[in-house]
Amino acid sequence: MSITTEYLEKRGIAFEVVPHGKAFTSIEEAAALGIEADEVVKTVLVDAEQGRFLAVVPGDRRLEMKLVEAVVGDKHAHLAKEEELEAVYPEFELGSLPPLGGLLRAHAYVDPDVIRHETVVFAGGSQTESIKARTEDLFREEPVTVARLTRTPADELV
Repeated sequence: MSITTEYLEKRGIAFEVVPHGKAFTSIEEAAALGIEADEVVKTVLVDAEQGRFLAVVPGDRRLEMKLVEAVVGDKHAHLAKEEELEAVYPEFELGSLPPLGGLLRAHAYVDPDVIRHETVVFAGGSQTESIKARTEDLFREEPVTVARLTRTPADELV
């Protein structure tokens, strides 16, 4: 049992642990699991003037820092460096942060396209295990703000 699964159990959230080959990115994770990349959620740590927070986006999208800066009101917000991630969250492998602000002691900004899925798959702290859970259950009672953090394919056409 991992820190993430213990946390989910304590919160009474039903989940499924899904083992897979080593995956360093959400695209690799989706391929290893045989699912579409937008069903995988990727979580990144962002540093801002007011502190660190999580940005949670669909696995097939890139975090748009201009949108992040606007949402948090800080034009100097930036992705945390690998060294910072290892220092702050040594119990999690790089690229494997779960989207759980309560567990990681950080507010989470969640892209609305994550919320539209009935279930999501996310890294639970390991590059070889993912967790599948109902989206509604996962974010209930979590420190979350839903805000646009990515550009949709339709935005790219404009």
